[in-house]
Amino acid sequence: MKLILLFLLVGILAVSGWAEEAAIYSPELVKKAEAGDAKAQFDLGKCYSYGNGVTKDGNEAVKWYTKSAEQGYAEAQCRLGVRYQNGIGLAKNSKEAVKWYTKSAEQGDAQAQLQLGSCYSKGDGVTQDSKEAVKWYTQSAEQGNAVAQIFLADCYEKGFGVTQNYKEAVKWYTKAAEQGMVSAQLYLAECYEKGNAVTQDYKEAVKWYTKAAEQGNAKAKNALEALRTK
Repeated sequence: MKLILLFLLVGILAVSGWAEEAAIYSPELVKKAEAGDAKAQFDLGKCYSYGNGVTKDGNEAVKWYTKSAEQGYAEAQCRLGVRYQNGIGLAKNSKEAVKWYTKSAEQGDAQAQLQLGSCYSKGDGVTQDSKEAVKWYTQSAEQGNAVAQIFLADCYEKGFGVTQNYKEAVKWYTKAAEQGMVSAQLYLAECYEKGNAVTQDYKEAVKWYTKAAEQGNAKAKNALEALRTK
């Protein structure tokens, strides 16, 4: 598995958003936001971001995310970081993105911790620091963020910012695979098929190839066919 592919995955997740409760635009929400309620400001920003009950407007989304973020609302800080990192509704500014990711990550926001770890891994907006990357991936992964678990597993597999440890890599790939991450399921299947870092177990290999194949992974489908002919 290549780190560059994982970085692309994080970018896609950051832009597309997270699974969450939808915010609904209403006069009451606007009134609360204008009165300074940080959560209402964040929710109003989401409404403008996704077009929930109002016309999509990136500038308005940034405006309300900023107001909420400046009051210390962690989710808004993370969203603002994403917009700075990707140039959505404002000029791209990786350093500003890192600033907001850091504020959010320090409050325990798992998505911000993942994004911040990615920035340190790539040296995007900050000096590259593999150990700092692992630190933030770990904090996010321990909160159950599946993408962070894959990133952390990849670090252990390659010895990036941490002592190489295949068993630890398998541990984190397993956690991600159990949450339905196809790349992790495929990795585990290959480990069990070949006996890499685990005891060789064709039944486990078939189990994980099947889960990946059921999500449409062509490589897993081909591997299943090959195993069944053995």
